[in-house]
Amino acid sequence: MFDKSNCSKCENIDCLTRCQWMEVDRETAKQEMDKMIKGEDSFILKDCVTCFACDEYCPYDSHPFDLKTELQEKYNTFNINPAMLQGAIKQFAPHDEVRIKEIDSNKPVFNRCTFSKINPENMKGQMFEDLQYISGTDFFCNLMFHHMARDSLIKERIPIIMESIQKHGIKELICWHDECYGMWTSYCQRNNIDVPFKPIHIFEYVYEYLNDHKSEIKKLNMKIAYQRSCSNRFLPEIEKYVDNICDLIGVERVKRTYDRENAICCAAPFAMLGKRELVKPTQEKNVNDMIEYGAEVCAFVCPMCKETLGSKVEQKGLKPYLLTDLARMALGERIN
Repeated sequence: MFDKSNCSKCENIDCLTRCQWMEVDRETAKQEMDKMIKGEDSFILKDCVTCFACDEYCPYDSHPFDLKTELQEKYNTFNINPAMLQGAIKQFAPHDEVRIKEIDSNKPVFNRCTFSKINPENMKGQMFEDLQYISGTDFFCNLMFHHMARDSLIKERIPIIMESIQKHGIKELICWHDECYGMWTSYCQRNNIDVPFKPIHIFEYVYEYLNDHKSEIKKLNMKIAYQRSCSNRFLPEIEKYVDNICDLIGVERVKRTYDRENAICCAAPFAMLGKRELVKPTQEKNVNDMIEYGAEVCAFVCPMCKETLGSKVEQKGLKPYLLTDLARMALGERIN
């Protein structure tokens, strides 16, 4: 939920003036922000690429993207193909009744989400094989609909998803994706929704596992470019786990232009938003930056980022891996 209480004293309007996708001076930024706070339309809404970076740029944690996404839905800013939109809404809908699995509530539960079908090979190996799990659309966070300006759908489905988790008696939930973790630790908090279980980020789990199995780790001795996900902007505290995992497995995260707070989007949503002309230059800029700073591998947290950029980095001689797969490699597992 957007908090406007600090906007009047904000001098730089970082959420707009620091945006990588539009050139906005401070005076224009103030004017457009005032319009949006009043619920009015603005060119900002149309020029937005839904990368969520503005949320991290805001020095007051006011969550400016929450304002944008609500207004983008109100004004149907992106005019997304109705068939595509309805197809996605239907595809990721929870079932009328959830099938209850037998769960030991005293142990953490791995939420494989809908990625259980897309990324089954990435969820294998000693780190994951003994974890009890849930999967499917009944446990899908739906935060991807921020890229489609449908925040109302997310709010509508949260209680349904939460009820499905509660029916299993889950106390600790290991989240495979930034969006899943971000749902429970950021989105719910800023919308005053109580979460009755403890969310655990996949990188926190992997880091703790590696710590407990240090004697089994064989250092990889490679340089990686790390590709942040959009939803990681809501949880920058996870960056420490990325760095700690890299240290444990003998990986150097190269210091490059488009990383950390200056990370750049993989461009997956751009075409859907009517911004196809931005896709190629954005991806080329990103991949060339990886090469310039000596990376051998591009490591991802988001499988969809990997799906989008994987072939692009391979064409330039880099190998694409999920960071979790690099951790598995360091434990001696063979990853294709």
